[in-house]
Amino acid sequence: MKKTYVAAGSLMLAMAVLMAGCGGGDKKAADAPKKDAPKAAAATNTVMLYSSMQEDQLNAVKKAFEKKYPDIKLDYYFAGTGKVITKIATEAKSGQVAADVIWVGDPADYIGFKKLGILQKYESPEAKNIDKAFIDPEGYYTGARMMNMGIAYNTTKVKKEEAPRTWKDLLDPKWKGQIVMTDPGTAGTTKYAVGALIASKDYGTAYFEKLKANGTELQSGTTATHNQIAAGAYKVGMCLDYVTNNLKSKGSTIEFVYLDKDIVSIFSPVAVVKGAKNDKNGKLLVDFILSKEGQEVLVANNLLSVRKDVKQKGESAETIAKRAMNVDLQALASSSKEMLKQFDAIFKKK
Repeated sequence: MKKTYVAAGSLMLAMAVLMAGCGGGDKKAADAPKKDAPKAAAATNTVMLYSSMQEDQLNAVKKAFEKKYPDIKLDYYFAGTGKVITKIATEAKSGQVAADVIWVGDPADYIGFKKLGILQKYESPEAKNIDKAFIDPEGYYTGARMMNMGIAYNTTKVKKEEAPRTWKDLLDPKWKGQIVMTDPGTAGTTKYAVGALIASKDYGTAYFEKLKANGTELQSGTTATHNQIAAGAYKVGMCLDYVTNNLKSKGSTIEFVYLDKDIVSIFSPVAVVKGAKNDKNGKLLVDFILSKEGQEVLVANNLLSVRKDVKQKGESAETIAKRAMNVDLQALASSSKEMLKQFDAIFKKK
């Protein structure tokens, strides 16, 4: 793969984790889990996954994993990224995150997890089949699926040839009051995309000011955004490829556009929790997710694989990469908190 995918996320997660569940306000690093935190309880024949991935995909992974390992039950907690992070934060303050494995959308969130000592290093034997661009150099997490943020439209209200092909096409007055997107404060993938666009000299906050002026509305979750377009409440919106394709495969009148340029590509990492109760099973789950078998399950359920040896459906990762944005993760990480403030100032001012 010629282009490196990086997240438009932030180090602000570390602060979010420290403050979540504590009523906000400033908290010192001493509130983070200590090295002498209580040891995990005895292992069981289960494995617990915390994830923001759509439930259809989680159920597909659960079914395939339990078929391969019939003696292990895969349980999961599923919610939007914001809620998953809040849950992790609350448990971390108590001394131990109850998950064995974490799998949320924005790679930048893992920077915060690492800073707080929530993750353990684990190099899966399957990682040799994955581009190093998707692997944490320190060994704490590995990209496990690919997603792309572009534009979706309702096929009963918008003809294919009329659908927006670039981000700036959404500024056309013909879409006024007909655009929807997810609040980046609730969804890691949207936070990634908004951060990438605001950091770009070609877009910046001015783009979102124009987007707001064109009547763009916010939804509090990724699923809701896509459902609103599928239902015809809005004609177009900022959406994810795999969520759009899930709905399309079920007969919904929605279609995804891989933009002509500046596609926001996101690799979603998976990681084992430090001190996990079911450490061994957690590593088995990570290995399965990263394996060819596991990645084929994801591809069958409308996701792109991070592996080099898995056949993709639709557009390939290579062709998408040619039109994807280049993003400086570290630069965005240091400015993400301010980015969210800027976004809220535009979309949520009274």
